[in-house]
Amino acid sequence: MLFQQSVNKIKIIKICIYLIVLALIFKVGYIQIIDRKKIYDKALESWQRSFPVQANRGKIYDRSGNVLATDLTTASLVVVPSQIKDQATTALELSKILNVDVNVLKEKLNKKVSIQRISPEGRQLDNQVASKIQRLHLSGVYLIKDTKRYYPGNNYLSHCLGFVGIDNQGLLGLELEYDSFLKGKNGSIDYYMDAKSHNLKMYPSHYTYSQSGMNITLTIDKRIQDVLERELSNAYDTYHPDGIWALAMNPKNGEILGIASYPNFNPNDYQNEDKDIYNQNIPIWKTYEPGSTFKIITFSSALNENLFDMDKDTYYDKGYEYVSGARIKSWKKGGHGLQTFREVLQNSSNPGFVEIGRRLGKKRLYQYVQNFGLTEKTGIDLPGESCGIMFDYKNFHELEQATVAFGQGISVTPLQLVTAICACVNGGYLLQPHILKEISNSSNNEIVEQVKKKVKRQVIKEETSKKVRDALESVVTDGGGRNAYINGYRIGGKTGTAQKAVNGSYVGSGYILSFVGVVPIDDPQIVLYVAMDNPKNCIQYGGTTVAPIARKMFVDILPALNVKKVKSQRQKSYSIMDKRTIKVENYIGKKRSEVQNISLRITFVGKGNKVIDQLPRKGEYVEEGDTIVIMLGE
Repeated sequence: MLFQQSVNKIKIIKICIYLIVLALIFKVGYIQIIDRKKIYDKALESWQRSFPVQANRGKIYDRSGNVLATDLTTASLVVVPSQIKDQATTALELSKILNVDVNVLKEKLNKKVSIQRISPEGRQLDNQVASKIQRLHLSGVYLIKDTKRYYPGNNYLSHCLGFVGIDNQGLLGLELEYDSFLKGKNGSIDYYMDAKSHNLKMYPSHYTYSQSGMNITLTIDKRIQDVLERELSNAYDTYHPDGIWALAMNPKNGEILGIASYPNFNPNDYQNEDKDIYNQNIPIWKTYEPGSTFKIITFSSALNENLFDMDKDTYYDKGYEYVSGARIKSWKKGGHGLQTFREVLQNSSNPGFVEIGRRLGKKRLYQYVQNFGLTEKTGIDLPGESCGIMFDYKNFHELEQATVAFGQGISVTPLQLVTAICACVNGGYLLQPHILKEISNSSNNEIVEQVKKKVKRQVIKEETSKKVRDALESVVTDGGGRNAYINGYRIGGKTGTAQKAVNGSYVGSGYILSFVGVVPIDDPQIVLYVAMDNPKNCIQYGGTTVAPIARKMFVDILPALNVKKVKSQRQKSYSIMDKRTIKVENYIGKKRSEVQNISLRITFVGKGNKVIDQLPRKGEYVEEGDTIVIMLGE
């Protein structure tokens, strides 16, 4: 009995052993045959080391293909700590070249990692520094391809372009807005090492190519942007304002043709720039009371409601209006007297606009402010856009209604105002402004996405818009915008002089002077807005100080846009303070003694007694007191 039990136990043990052996055989077979690839891949992964290869970001172009942002190829420093033979010497030599504390480098070289990137000290090295490191032939020290963002124009269009960080990620402006398109896909150099960091020659290294990001093309016209940048810079140096900005838009499709503000910054060196400057893209960020430029909105709204005939109906400006006990004065002492409503706009009569606001009424005026998009963001494809500030409807009483009618008590951004004015002159359509024109593949230039015109709504009738354009032209020929008048071009516009409100007070806080121009007024191709914050040593009126700046811009912009001069236009009326325009006569062929003009300055260049050339040419128009250059010869 006992023997039989022992025999049975032995059989059970043998069976268990057989089963264990079979299980081991099965497991080994499974590993060797079925699970082989998975385990092999894990082994390779443990041996694999990778050097990253930075991808190029896509380029940014203006509408004509001029490069606004691109990448420069640079080198960055990485180390394999286990391969470094003398860490102290290596750290010392690198610290001399990189101008870094040697202890900082020692700490990084001593890290227990397979690969260590020396960042930020060893990132985006220039050729000279990279060459010095290369010549040392230090073991375990490698230079890998990297890229550095470069803006050829330096400060040019800086607030809109923005900049990228050291790891090639967009941090501001268009670089941030379209980062997902601009950034590429990084590549790598893969190789294999054993536990002692010796190369495993049986496994060859592998190079994975990086993929460049997509290119983006903007609606910006470099010819227009150049003019804006130049004139704003000149005015900034002349008047020393707290800030100055300009915005040009195509009223037919909402494209931003030019946008600039001063002070600006250099995105190539953003680390050393003032954050308060580069974080404020004034034309889309700054909100302030627009002043009299807003009267275009009120005037258009009332015309659309048929509340007056601008050439037949009249208003008597006695110099003030009382509203809820407050005395609202005209800028002209004693007022403008009896005026048509066209003249109310030309003369920028605040009491006259109080009357227009009364006729519109609380509900309709508030509704038009909303319909023109002045209580919401425009939706432009730039980060950092602000929204205007308007009274709540329940707090929109008689006095608020009166002040908003002439642009006080409401706060808007320049972009909101320009977008609304575009709607006033383009047939009444409120458009969504945009600065992106298209996105294309960097490898084959195939267009991936193209931005199309987006109409939000029609605010006023096309017939009303036509009347508004006519009224705005008379502001430039007979009103406060006369300093923007140019012979040969039909220009409409409106000036603005708004006292700044600081902490609810208007006392001693300066003025924001502005001018908005529309050209050509019969078929608008551009709406240009220029504003200056608290300029010094000048007359504090938009028509006197800012309108001439806009005029200088238009003189160069309109030929660039191929806007043809007209033979017939509404003639400018002159005041005592206005400079007259003079048509240049032909001096070529005359003797020096015959060149005379009491209204112009004459400068002679060269030797001789006969005029062989002149600037400006015959038939061009100049302002009284301008200089004519006469070239003399035999």
